[in-house]
Amino acid sequence: MNRFEGVKRVVVKVGTSVLTDDRNLLDEGRVGALADDLAALCRAGRQVICVSSGAIGAGLGLLDWKQRPRELARSQAAAAVGQGRLIEVYARALGRHELKVGQILLTREDLSKRTRYLNARATMQALLTAGVVPVVNENDTVSVEEIRFGDNDELAALTAHLMDADLLVNLSNVEGFERRTPGGAELIPLVERITPELERLCGGAGRATSTGGMVSKLAAARIAMASGIPMVLADGKRPGVLSAILLEGHLAGTLFLPRAGGKLKARKRWLAFTGRPKGSLMVDGGAHAALVRRNSSLLASGLKEVVGTFERGELVAVCVAGGGEFARGVTRYGSRELEQIRGMNSQAVASALGRKAEEVIHRDELVILEA
Repeated sequence: MNRFEGVKRVVVKVGTSVLTDDRNLLDEGRVGALADDLAALCRAGRQVICVSSGAIGAGLGLLDWKQRPRELARSQAAAAVGQGRLIEVYARALGRHELKVGQILLTREDLSKRTRYLNARATMQALLTAGVVPVVNENDTVSVEEIRFGDNDELAALTAHLMDADLLVNLSNVEGFERRTPGGAELIPLVERITPELERLCGGAGRATSTGGMVSKLAAARIAMASGIPMVLADGKRPGVLSAILLEGHLAGTLFLPRAGGKLKARKRWLAFTGRPKGSLMVDGGAHAALVRRNSSLLASGLKEVVGTFERGELVAVCVAGGGEFARGVTRYGSRELEQIRGMNSQAVASALGRKAEEVIHRDELVILEA
């Protein structure tokens, strides 16, 4: 039985190590083999979005730089040199299959601003409708250090939920998520929940020309799973790996299962993982239980502390003492008003503000991150 037979739209993330050789040059043979696999999916009626690293790696090779620069400006220069080369090679390789490519360069700010997020989605949808394969990468040349994705694992997961994908496939230089044992590495074929033990199994960063390690791949899996999208981590250098997974039903690598209950609604996915909270609200145990177990709205009576400065309508994190952030939502009060009314019941709030009390965060504008 092919568990992925019903997949109609797939996001494929390709790591730098899959696309470049030992000299840090873009390996056109590997891009060609990947293009053959992507084309096979397209012929089978799948819509494919490719999130591709490799611009900086390609630029390093063309500039004859042996190591990824530590300085942001030099990394951005390498990306500027390499991005054009990367998309040119993709266009030529997919062109052999009569497929066109469309280049999409995104920053975190593009996805954290709701209007730009929706515009990016509309553009990619238009490309897919036209039979074009979108090739997505971070816009390294303009990203600033504080808000960069840093690797394309997170960008791929966010692209998957941006485009309401049915599956995310993360192609890397590993067979899957592995547990180290005295006898060597042991593949973990199925992950139903990301536990502290799995997090401890994560190693450090990848090789010198990439920024993604197992930590970032696990973070991407967390986003996908919580969004209701399964993720497969597999060896991108294995010939025909995409066809094996999607068309033949062979589970190559590690499958991260999605949350129970199906996909989050589109707006709640944006609230949970793409927007950037402007502040945080500390709530008591009673409010925590009401939000998590009873799908309630957050009221001022359960609010213990307000952190940061923000206005009505902005995104805030919701935290509980001793447990950290467990939800996010759009506040109906600014931070100054919340300082005034925290801990009050609805009648006291109305008296203090001189108007009818509202929920601090309505349940329709609230997303629970962890139960």
